[in-house]
Amino acid sequence: MILHPSDLNPPDDDEPADEMALVEARLEYLAEVAERCRKIILASKLAIAAGAVLLVVMLLGLIGANDNAAIGSIAVILGGIVSLGSNISTLRQTEDAIDDAETLRSDMIDRKHLRLVGGTDIEPA
Repeated sequence: MILHPSDLNPPDDDEPADEMALVEARLEYLAEVAERCRKIILASKLAIAAGAVLLVVMLLGLIGANDNAAIGSIAVILGGIVSLGSNISTLRQTEDAIDDAETLRSDMIDRKHLRLVGGTDIEPA
């Protein structure tokens, strides 16, 4: 389920519980996106390392120099760099969105009037 940031501001006639559930769903979705970015970042770093190792091994002559392998290793390095940069940027944006949603959730909790079990109202700070 993909939620858009505008979904965080439902119409005024919605129940506060529905609004809180929407924020919680958004936080879960963003956490999944962040985890996926972290996995891709790791894979990108591994691709860069593998391409670099293959290129160095060929340059040292430990395996036969092959033009196709050299071009392939350079392509893997460049692809890894592009993927790494893109996912680092996406991860930063996602972490900012998580911070915003957590702030909204915290504000919603602060606006609620809490009551003790004995029925005494506690005014929000």
